[in-house]
Amino acid sequence: MSDKKDINTEQLIKDTAKRLFFGEGKFNVTTQEIADEAGVNRTLINYYFRSRDNLFKMISEDAQEEEVSFTDTILSLDIPYKEKVSRYLDMFFEQAKQYPYLEIYMVTQMNQSSCYAKDPEKVRRVLDKFYLEIALEMEKGNINKMRPEQFFLNLIALTSFPVCMRPLLQESMGFNNKEYDSLIEERKEIILNTLFNN
Repeated sequence: MSDKKDINTEQLIKDTAKRLFFGEGKFNVTTQEIADEAGVNRTLINYYFRSRDNLFKMISEDAQEEEVSFTDTILSLDIPYKEKVSRYLDMFFEQAKQYPYLEIYMVTQMNQSSCYAKDPEKVRRVLDKFYLEIALEMEKGNINKMRPEQFFLNLIALTSFPVCMRPLLQESMGFNNKEYDSLIEERKEIILNTLFNN
C-alpha cells in the first residue's frame, strides 16, 4: 500500500509541475509553490526528485519520450501515410492546447544544451522510419520530391512555429486566447494541404 501511495505522490508532484511549467508558463516556479499546488510537503519534492531542476529535467524528458513513442506507434499503423501525419497533427495540437509552453521550454533548453532525449537511438530509429515512408510517398507522387529531411523540416516549421511564437504572434495580430486557439485549430487542414499533393 505504501509503495502505491509513494508512486501516486510522486506522479502528483510531476503532474502539478508539468501543469504549472508547461501549461501556465511559470518557468520560475519554486518547489514551495509546486508543493502548495500539489497539496504536499515541500520536503517530498526533495525526497523524490532531489531538486527543482532535476524535477523539470525529468518531466521534460518524459514529454519528449511520450512524443517519440506516440510517433513510433503511429508510424507502425497499417494506414495511409497522410492519415499518419494527420494523427500526429491531432496529437501535437492537442498537446499544444494542454501545454502551450512546452515547445518554448524545449527550444530554450536545447539552446542552452541542457535538454536531450533519454533514448537518442530510439529517436534516430523513428526518424529513419519516418524518412523512408516520406521517400516512398514521393515515389508515388503524393509528396513533391525533396530530401526527406526537408519534408520533416516543413512539417515541424508549420506545426511548431505558431505554437512557440504564440505570445508574440498573438499580441502582434491582436488576437485574444480564444481567437488564437481557433486559428491553431485551422492549422491541421492547411498543413495537410500544403505538404501533400492529394
